[in-house]
Amino acid sequence: MDVIKKIERQIQDNIILIYMKGTPESPSCGFSAQAVQALSVCGEKFAYVDILEHEDIRRELPKYANWPTFPQVWIDGELVGGCSIIVDMLQTGELQKLVSKTIKKHKK
Repeated sequence: MDVIKKIERQIQDNIILIYMKGTPESPSCGFSAQAVQALSVCGEKFAYVDILEHEDIRRELPKYANWPTFPQVWIDGELVGGCSIIVDMLQTGELQKLVSKTIKKHKK
């Protein structure tokens, strides 16, 4: 499968998705760890892709997303941002509202 099609499928198939270094249980960088922690506070399941295990995605996703760094958090098919944006959104309550609204929308 073409790598861009693979990325698009992952984003489409997962309501909340984080492209990160490592896994949620064992992040390989502090930024990924902070983003996972912020998402975890919201209390909903999320999918992840370990970009260290997928060189093709690590290479192509920054071009596709027009976002150069990892982690990348995608919610409902949209790039929300990286670590600092996600943490800021958590602190203002915006992340929890976005996650809750998105989950409710998909449960209908």
